[in-house]
Amino acid sequence: MLALCRRRRSSVVNVKDPCVTSVSLTPFKMKHSEAEQLHPCLYLEVCSHNEEPRLPLHTSIVLFLLSYCESKSFKVFLVRRDSNNKRFPESQRFHLPESLSVCDDFLSPEGLPRLVKGCRLPAAVDESGRLCRAGLAVVLRHIIIRTIEADPSRKDVQELLGFKKTCLKACAEVSKWTRLCELGIPSAVEEHLQKPTGQAQLLPPAIVTLERRLAEPVKVHNDDKIRRQKLQEQRQRQKNGAPEGEGKPELEGLELRAALAKLAVDSVPAGTTRENSEIRKVKTTDLPELEHVFAEGLYFTLTDVVLLPCIHHYLCSLQAHAPSTLHHLPRLLRWYGRVQEVPGVLRAAEDCGLVLSEVQVPTPSLFGPPQQENRDDLLPTEGQEVTPNLHFVGGPRPTMTKLKENGIEAVFSPHPCPGWTLPWDRLPAAINPTEGKMSDIRAVRKMQQLNNLAAMVTELARPGDTIVDFCSGTGHVGIVLAHTLPDCQIILIENKEESLVRAQRRSTELGLKNIGFLQANLDYFTGPFQIGVALHACGIATDMVLEHCIQAGASFIISPCCYGFIQNAVKFTFPKSKMFQETLTSKEHMILCRFADQTAVQLPPERRLIGKHCMGLVDLDRAWAAETHGYSVQVMTMEPESCSPKNNMLMGRPPQRTAEPAGHVDA
Repeated sequence: MLALCRRRRSSVVNVKDPCVTSVSLTPFKMKHSEAEQLHPCLYLEVCSHNEEPRLPLHTSIVLFLLSYCESKSFKVFLVRRDSNNKRFPESQRFHLPESLSVCDDFLSPEGLPRLVKGCRLPAAVDESGRLCRAGLAVVLRHIIIRTIEADPSRKDVQELLGFKKTCLKACAEVSKWTRLCELGIPSAVEEHLQKPTGQAQLLPPAIVTLERRLAEPVKVHNDDKIRRQKLQEQRQRQKNGAPEGEGKPELEGLELRAALAKLAVDSVPAGTTRENSEIRKVKTTDLPELEHVFAEGLYFTLTDVVLLPCIHHYLCSLQAHAPSTLHHLPRLLRWYGRVQEVPGVLRAAEDCGLVLSEVQVPTPSLFGPPQQENRDDLLPTEGQEVTPNLHFVGGPRPTMTKLKENGIEAVFSPHPCPGWTLPWDRLPAAINPTEGKMSDIRAVRKMQQLNNLAAMVTELARPGDTIVDFCSGTGHVGIVLAHTLPDCQIILIENKEESLVRAQRRSTELGLKNIGFLQANLDYFTGPFQIGVALHACGIATDMVLEHCIQAGASFIISPCCYGFIQNAVKFTFPKSKMFQETLTSKEHMILCRFADQTAVQLPPERRLIGKHCMGLVDLDRAWAAETHGYSVQVMTMEPESCSPKNNMLMGRPPQRTAEPAGHVDA
């Protein structure tokens, strides 16, 4: 490693001088008129098929939600997917909601603001032009929040966020349901629409998964009241002499009434009539189950908004090209009909050019399972064995012994500059963690952690580099780097809006111009960068950041955290390196991960030592996997070790970053 303690070149500011201000070479800013910058902007993709303009499903979904919410908060820009600047004829303009403010001209990818250019659309940019939200679920949730802020009486819009406002909040990398709705269903329908007659008789796996999901029992928070009312109606019908099975439509109506009541402005909880004593005495376990009404169970949520344009186009295509296939989707057809009963849905669909109607199944038939009913889910099974034939051993000690017998031991590189520190007493107050809500002890440890990451980044950074702070939280790392390295561009990526807004507020107070903010899942960031940083990226977030850096050919400095949350995911399984795969089963690797979390200060020293050893082995596996891509990787311990129970740090250089870097800040 190059010596970290040498003097930096003049192109990078010496932070020992408190009079030096941060100046950006290329500040993050909008490329539209100043008037448009004062208005939130929404960028939606358009494309062409056989020379005809077309709206991708993600764009159709966003437009449908904008119409449903009657939102007027955004200036909408349509972006051509290709670089062809040919204008569409006026006769081929899209059917867009009249209430929207849409720019007349199409944008090319080259004409986008810098932050948007590095993201997958849809994307929304705030008034400052420095905070971008990208990805379908993130943008949709933002539209809902802006609508509620503008009109708090829109309870129907607020209910779209679901229980505890968590609908589609979990990122697609870790949530099977979000991945199915945000990526799986739209992608499957888009592929089908490209060749509607090619395999019309075959149901896509994503559609099969959704059909199964609509058959699962409904789980609703505090549903006891509705279930007792359902039991009371069932007994009332029996008392009136209704034949067995004839009450089903009415009972389904009970659940639909309860769902629609949630959307009313002056709603009254379903089942306000007090049950008789006989019904109240029935055990909860003996109450009838609720029927599936909407995608997530009983209530109409953002998930239904996402699915409606997709399923509408898919069912219409099947009706035109393979109507017999509709027999295999009874629950999906029933859901499609129920969604149309939600107030505002038909109006919003019509505004977007979607003509919702009842799908006609050609002839009566028994609903049989589709040919792919037994196909596996779209996502790999968690805990899948990578090396199932290996002999399994349990516990951390036998697992570590097994690795040692195969020549695998945790080795930590020495810290290259353990005494280096930022001049905290001379930095602006807004940079110091003590200005936040954390305790003094935690703030001191956070400063020590930042010292370690800043030391490594300033060693690698060159003027003009883009540095990405992944999982940035409130921006402790990114803001320090933006102030310390004014000749570099810093991008903070975080999927929690509250944290990112707070980071933006801090950077504004500091007057930083070389910093941008992106609320998105990692997969939606596609821009180039030279250095990736992550402080305490939880669980597989560390591996996502590693993968992103490797794909971009960027250096990385990552401090992992929450090893116990590591699990097999969509894109990778564990162990990751060939040597670990040849030695450990996936289950044995998980044992290492679980015990790597046993490093808390209140634990006995011997137990913490085992935890540290397990941390080293898990990160060694990560390092070896990165080295297969030509990286030079070191696993080291932060200084001082007491700065965090999770004090490991991975530093990796790609082969092309071997030239002399900008140098290092003077201590």
